[in-house]
Amino acid sequence: MPEGDTSLCSAVGQCGNQVGCRFWDLALREHAHVNKTGVYDDALSSFFRNVDSRKSDGGACGFGGRIQHLKARAVLVDMEEGVVNEILQGPLSEVFDSTQLLTDVSGSGNNWAVGHMSYGSVYREQIVDKLRKAAEHCDCLQCFFLIHSMGGGTGSGLGTRVLSLLEEEFPEVCRIVTSVYPSPEDDVITSPYNSVLAMKELSEHADCVIPVENQSLVDIVNKIKHMSDGGKPGLTIRKDSSIISGQGGLRGAEKPFDAMNNIVANLLLNITSSARFEGSLNMDLNEIAMNLVPFPRLHYLVPSLTPLYTLADVSVPTRRLDQMFSDAFSKDHQLLRANPKHSLYLACALMVRGNVQVSDLRRNIERLRPSLPFVSWNQEGWKTGLCSVPPVGHSHSLLALANNTCVKSTFLDLKERFTKLYRKKAHLHHYLHVEGMEQSCFSEAITSLSSLIEEYHHLDATKGKLIPDAPRLSIAR
Repeated sequence: MPEGDTSLCSAVGQCGNQVGCRFWDLALREHAHVNKTGVYDDALSSFFRNVDSRKSDGGACGFGGRIQHLKARAVLVDMEEGVVNEILQGPLSEVFDSTQLLTDVSGSGNNWAVGHMSYGSVYREQIVDKLRKAAEHCDCLQCFFLIHSMGGGTGSGLGTRVLSLLEEEFPEVCRIVTSVYPSPEDDVITSPYNSVLAMKELSEHADCVIPVENQSLVDIVNKIKHMSDGGKPGLTIRKDSSIISGQGGLRGAEKPFDAMNNIVANLLLNITSSARFEGSLNMDLNEIAMNLVPFPRLHYLVPSLTPLYTLADVSVPTRRLDQMFSDAFSKDHQLLRANPKHSLYLACALMVRGNVQVSDLRRNIERLRPSLPFVSWNQEGWKTGLCSVPPVGHSHSLLALANNTCVKSTFLDLKERFTKLYRKKAHLHHYLHVEGMEQSCFSEAITSLSSLIEEYHHLDATKGKLIPDAPRLSIAR
């Protein structure tokens, strides 16, 4: 990990802030497990500031000194107060202060236009000011993480407005977005509109998007509970564990989404592990976009994770290393319902944590390679990272990020759900009443999504064929 490299996390909307809360909580637990000396080091500095609360200006403390008061490198935005207030009343309250928070009281009414247009305009200057102040505390700002959901109004609308502001203000800093996509049975009737309008912004303004589907998370949580209840030998879930309770960073009783948020937070822990800890083969966060995105718009990366939960939550026999590599390429461990082996890989990153050798990585890549269809011009399209610090309670873990044309199926489903609503002009008036919102925004958004699907379809058609790489070469120039 290069000294002084720091990342800034922005969580927008209810889902984004709940996931962000889990991430900060688990990251602090992880650092506490590793950092026994209480000294502020490089690992902590990547996502936390060390502030001396005795100084009137809240001045930062340097490397090598005692940990005084850790502040997350984050900006939290929500147009309702509920989740942010819960965070401020919970165990993480001291990790944030007022300069990092922005809330309203009325919410966005599950309307992308209210979040993007109305609140985006009203709060533009405040958002930019908070982002700038947070960035000023970074020695060498390497990456922005944005966490949001696609189905509601604030996450989809204001979340993508924050994304475009990040590009305006910090054009050279990589933007990695974790987007939670609604399930087809979503109870927000307008979620197809919100998701498709947000997709256009993600395609234009993000460097990488890691799509996570709600339905995949539901399936994984149900499977874990079934394994536990069904008497799978050696597997139990602790009743007070963070996977099923709200105790990790939030107060109150268990909430339905806690276990799902925990899985997404685990994904973020693994993505950021190389930025937070040393390793024999560290992967710079900027390298994810640099190595996995050969075409600017095709930057949607399918995540798969093993193990899917922390051992503090689930008591399960550790998987053998080779089995974990196989798991990472199985549908059961993906956070998106799709089948990459029936589609085309453009590139793939493997981020491994724990006591794993480079030879183990190479051997497993060679073993798996024949079953993974890579595009003809990038047969060696693997990016690998080795972080020496495993997740708490595990000997090792593995995250795979695949740039694969299988994401097309998710986008086709989304397009179909959008079209069903839009054909009837259902609920359209709620959007068109918002100042700045025109019907052309809908047609431009669906055209953008259709174009994206067509680009993936064109690549799929080349599967198994050796074709000259003229389009890519022209982009490279």
